[in-house]
Amino acid sequence: MSAHVHDVIGIGIGPFNLGLACLAQPTGLDAVFLDREDGFRWHHGMMIEGATIQVPFLADLVTMADPTSEFSFLNWLKQAGRLYPFYIRESFYALRAEYDAYCRWAANRLPNLHWNHEVVAIDHDDVADVHVVRAMRSDTGEERTLRARHVVVGVGTRPTVPDSLRAVAGTAVHSSDYLQNRDRLRSSESITVVGSGQSAAEIYRDLLDGAGARNYRLDWITRSPRFFPMEYTKLTLEMTSPEYTDHFHALPLDLRQTLGRQQRSLYKGISADLIDDIYDTLYRLSADGPVSTMLLTDTEVTSAEWDGARHRLRLRHGQLGAEHERETESLILATGYSAETPPFLAGIADRLEWDALGRLAVARDYSVDGGRGRVFVQNGEEHTHGLTAPDLGFGAWRNSSILASIIGREVYPIERRIAFQDFGVPQDAVLTSAGVTP
Repeated sequence: MSAHVHDVIGIGIGPFNLGLACLAQPTGLDAVFLDREDGFRWHHGMMIEGATIQVPFLADLVTMADPTSEFSFLNWLKQAGRLYPFYIRESFYALRAEYDAYCRWAANRLPNLHWNHEVVAIDHDDVADVHVVRAMRSDTGEERTLRARHVVVGVGTRPTVPDSLRAVAGTAVHSSDYLQNRDRLRSSESITVVGSGQSAAEIYRDLLDGAGARNYRLDWITRSPRFFPMEYTKLTLEMTSPEYTDHFHALPLDLRQTLGRQQRSLYKGISADLIDDIYDTLYRLSADGPVSTMLLTDTEVTSAEWDGARHRLRLRHGQLGAEHERETESLILATGYSAETPPFLAGIADRLEWDALGRLAVARDYSVDGGRGRVFVQNGEEHTHGLTAPDLGFGAWRNSSILASIIGREVYPIERRIAFQDFGVPQDAVLTSAGVTP
């Protein structure tokens, strides 16, 4: 085991920890980052041609913290010879494939990213007061042990399959694996998409022309009462702010749980342009006769099974309470992702803070170790910080905060008030009745 002690070990190299690596690079921090994959990949199963990211290009790895950084999306465009075409295109929204290529470009410029390293355990050396990280190299089978004062866990989220669909998880295709299976899916007699968000809509639109050609029947089932558009008004966007994050974090757990469910359409809805495009496509295809498709809203899959040839879905209509069944050869589960507590944290579990539901109790500064400020979490704090947790546009702000905690000063100025609105009771208000006290 090496006696060398790093300042930071980042575990997982998705966009958020990659952004941390980029912002840490000019600070002089001794930081290394580990990931079990053999290189950077970002939602490759959903790299549908023409799909864009859902936030402006300024929500890159670094710009909202340091607009002068060499790791900016604009610098990548310049180096790739695409800056003027992007300018002429006049769209704030980069292609998803562009964003992925940009991240891989940034990753290739950093020598301290170590791929094929799967972290299997973290312990704490009480004598030296450092964290001991053990990783297995998938390419060589070698075990490596590294030591660091600080650890930043950014392993991201995992595909989710609801309990009612767990029985067909092995025969259905999760949206995260869609592109790898698209050709096979298109050869089916019938395809059903289950889900309510952007991924479900993108997959449905990608398959819709085939339904118009009568190559297969295409159904879309969502338990949402309608096809919710992502709310994108400017005052609503202020909820992706430090002030709203402060407000949300200070609320009691049960209230945060309720708000988390209520606010899903703010960032898990469908882009309005895509909804309109789906309708326009259905209208165009219907000019030649009925389209072999069905859209079912307010419909929940209560159970599913595979008989060796087809999936049989038992459905329940929310408003009517009526139950019915449908069969489909191929089934696509656009059922989202969820954060999980990585098993490698078991060795330091007694040094971490947990909430009443057994989840990491993430402090406002993104630390999880009871105020020590030595272990931090990225994109695993939706239950404590709300809708800024998965937001690419807030990643640079969070990384600025984490770096300030580690270094002891703000290397990148942290904006603390950017919203025009107040999210709680104004400080100068005279209270006439008691309410929830954060």
